[in-house]
Amino acid sequence: MTVHALNELLLVCSLVLLVAVVAVRISSRSGLPSLLLYLGIGIALGQDGIFDVQFDNAELTQVFGYAALVVILAEGGLGAKWKEVRPVLPAAAVVSTVGVGISVAVTASAAHYLVGLEWRQALIIGAVVSSTDAAAVFSVLRKVPLPHRINGVLEAESGFNDAPVVILVVAFSAVGPVEHWYVLVAEIAMELAIGAAIGIAVGWLGSLALRHVALPASGLYPIAVMAIAVSAYAAGAMAHGSGFLAVYLAAMILGNSKLPHWPATRGFADGLGWLAQIGMFVLLGLLVTPHDLIDDFWPAIVVGLVLTMVARPLSVFLSLAPFRLPTREKVLMSWAGLRGAVPIVLATIPMVSGVEGSTRIFNIVFVLVIVYTLVQGPTLPWVANKLDIADDPAEADDLGIESAPLERLRGHLLSVTVPPKSKMHGVEVSELRLPAGAAVTLVVRDDKSFVPSPTTVLRRGDELLVVATDPVRDRAEERLRAVGEGGKLAGWLGTGGSAVSGARRPAAPSGGSAIPHAMKLARKLGGASAAGSRGAGSRGAGEGGGGAGGTDGRSGKGTKTRS
Repeated sequence: MTVHALNELLLVCSLVLLVAVVAVRISSRSGLPSLLLYLGIGIALGQDGIFDVQFDNAELTQVFGYAALVVILAEGGLGAKWKEVRPVLPAAAVVSTVGVGISVAVTASAAHYLVGLEWRQALIIGAVVSSTDAAAVFSVLRKVPLPHRINGVLEAESGFNDAPVVILVVAFSAVGPVEHWYVLVAEIAMELAIGAAIGIAVGWLGSLALRHVALPASGLYPIAVMAIAVSAYAAGAMAHGSGFLAVYLAAMILGNSKLPHWPATRGFADGLGWLAQIGMFVLLGLLVTPHDLIDDFWPAIVVGLVLTMVARPLSVFLSLAPFRLPTREKVLMSWAGLRGAVPIVLATIPMVSGVEGSTRIFNIVFVLVIVYTLVQGPTLPWVANKLDIADDPAEADDLGIESAPLERLRGHLLSVTVPPKSKMHGVEVSELRLPAGAAVTLVVRDDKSFVPSPTTVLRRGDELLVVATDPVRDRAEERLRAVGEGGKLAGWLGTGGSAVSGARRPAAPSGGSAIPHAMKLARKLGGASAAGSRGAGSRGAGEGGGGAGGTDGRSGKGTKTRS
């Protein structure tokens, strides 16, 4: 490639990205998943399109699609909230394994008996379309608040079911007869176990390292997080395990580990996820030949109808039968089985493997995804409203907490945002009852900053600057989240935050008590914002303990600070 060709390529790619970004705005207003618009861009660029770009490299599409799926799964895992996923983890695991098996069997039977495909082709289609896409589901449900249980099941299912589906498609696309079912089940179980073990190990070790190593620049944290997640995929795949399950689990652990500079990391991962989706769908749009889709339109409609109205509901109701979920929630989960990136990418596997009729398989999957996304996408909010499924509006939002390590000062700087529905609203600073060694040093309200006193009442939208020493950093964050969820009585009425007990306070860092050390950190960070400043801050040291509600009110005695 010459420099001139590179310049042309960069111009085209940048223009495509800009058009795709504008398409996101259109998608948000229409309620349609953005994947349809990205596919439309690719089709417009490709054969039979405006620019008539000739592209038929299925192998390159598969490789790029795999790489994009790794990024998309990593971004999804980073955004998964463990408190929502944990209660529904068994249900999500069953519906993403047993449910996939039921869906494959029913859909493959329809493809064989109703459409006339050979069993191998029918099984491939059944496996390919059995994977759901969380990005497509939540892009149309973003305006409909759902209970955490439904969100957790749908999100975890979409992250987990990619792994067994990939294994099934590869097995059905392999040259030679398909293995006996019990051998195939054993192979799936083994690959999932290896992938899960590697993903958990890589995620745990990566989070441990990032929490205890202060990198020289905040921009390195997002890069490190994504590198760790991608390494989990590579390690899992090279160990003959499920790399997709490994990357999702590793990213989930990283995303729930209270890492430094988390908002920046989350934004970076979100941007990479968008970029991966745009590139993947545009490439898939280039690969398809629109005039070839006409012959496979009605077979795709028939297979999709069976999948949507029979296979998906059966898989949900049968696999979730032991969990006693309400029927209306199962109905919504059945209708929320949107197909997106994964099925179309997986449809390239039989093309690369040289399976007979693989082009027809790709065309059927392509049409199915487009048509039923157009049908299900806009109607999902309507179905949720008709089923009267909505989240409790009074439920408290999770606090937005960003942490920055201060390695040389042996402490952490916590930036806390009080969301609109947080129960921290109306709580006085002293009632936070932070552990010894942690102190609220600054409050920003209505674009004005001030040093709080122990009697300062926190409000919605406040931003707090909390300084905590290394030994109490986790307990301080735990206490802040507990108050956000349970109010000022959290810990007394069973709502977390047990770290306030005086008997459980850690020993102070060497060289003095924990509270003066926290104040020392605050002074080194700017002096004026520390609770040691004169006026309200100095009064708070004697009254509330540790500057601004730094303790439970007992150990603050005699800890006034000097400027």
